[in-house]
Amino acid sequence: MKGTFSDNDQIELVSSFSELINTEFQGAMNTVCWERNLIGDFKEIVSKLQLEDNITEVSPEDLLSLQLSESGRMAREIILNDMQLLTDHGALPSLNLLKSYERDEELDFISTDVYSYHVDRSPIGTNTFLCTYHGAASDILPNDEAIQKILIPEIREKLKALHDGPENEFEDFLKEYFFDLHYQPKPNAQPINLGVGHLWKIAVDHPEQKVLPCVHRAPIENEGEYRLLLIC
Repeated sequence: MKGTFSDNDQIELVSSFSELINTEFQGAMNTVCWERNLIGDFKEIVSKLQLEDNITEVSPEDLLSLQLSESGRMAREIILNDMQLLTDHGALPSLNLLKSYERDEELDFISTDVYSYHVDRSPIGTNTFLCTYHGAASDILPNDEAIQKILIPEIREKLKALHDGPENEFEDFLKEYFFDLHYQPKPNAQPINLGVGHLWKIAVDHPEQKVLPCVHRAPIENEGEYRLLLIC
């Protein structure tokens, strides 16, 4: 992590789930962090879960079936409580055991996978919530330290050649294939790592959004280590 959360205008720190839910984005602030120092053995949980694919969704029932030490049970209780809080709020939390995400290698001049800095988009007013319990954690970038890839001249020209259609349909083409959601860090950009154990709310691009959406990316996984990620 470069710097601290409290030093950054982009991040609002809170100390409860209620504050996380009720704090509204404003100005440059487009992320809210329920900063936590979690107690429990989350690595034990990861070691006892079965990875069925590169990404395996873990249900509450899967967690409850694990035979755990006292420290592992403490970690499980935290995860189950987070899932219940988000569910009660109306969200649909998904707990994922991750080896890796799928890579986008179709085009050599632009990447549109989750390892690329990007923003989330929704047709309705919503937020993205996420918490990394174990493994590498996601990064965010201040919006003024990132540029839309479609605005970089050499990338834009290659996308126009790929489109090979009427000029008035080009912007729709960029949205249809999600090219407009992806960003490139500017020189000397300072990513902020979201860390382990904190529950984050990040701004999404939607019609009622009053702030810029949060630019973020999935991390490169640590060698030989799975991630345990709650997201919705």
